[in-house]
Amino acid sequence: MLFKTSDPQIVAKEISKLQPLNYNRFKWWRRFDSKVKPLPRGAKFIDRIKNGEYEFSHYYWQWKLSEIELNELHKKYRGNIQTLLENNSVDLARRKRLIEDFEKDENDRLKTLQDGFLREFEMTKEEYYSHIEEFDGTIEDFYLYCLKTFDRTGKQPEKRGRPKKQVYDS
Repeated sequence: MLFKTSDPQIVAKEISKLQPLNYNRFKWWRRFDSKVKPLPRGAKFIDRIKNGEYEFSHYYWQWKLSEIELNELHKKYRGNIQTLLENNSVDLARRKRLIEDFEKDENDRLKTLQDGFLREFEMTKEEYYSHIEEFDGTIEDFYLYCLKTFDRTGKQPEKRGRPKKQVYDS
């Protein structure tokens, strides 16, 4: 076995939840995409949570699928790593790029989730980290917990563009 992977049945189950992609020469290593489409920019934070925009990244399951496929090739070549490297460098490059995509996507999701909670509630980063580390539940459950624990600021994200016209009374 070349890579330690998750259970193939679990990976297949999670991959079946994704939408297959057509070949794209600019992102050739990606074969699936999430069925969850992001909400428009002005959507509320709780709606984004309910939509599933902050759930675990789907690139992880594609990464694990590529490792399972590489393990099958490793068995086919009877453990000859050199032959695997020569004949399947594209598969190894796919795995590498999926790992990079997963790490970037997961970091972005965690950062936007943190920013959303800090914008929505009156809490510091330290309070956020201490509460989220000890909390056991879903993101939506954590949101409801924060509603009970913290005051809501209700700050809207800064709007871009031209400021509103100021009218002076004479």
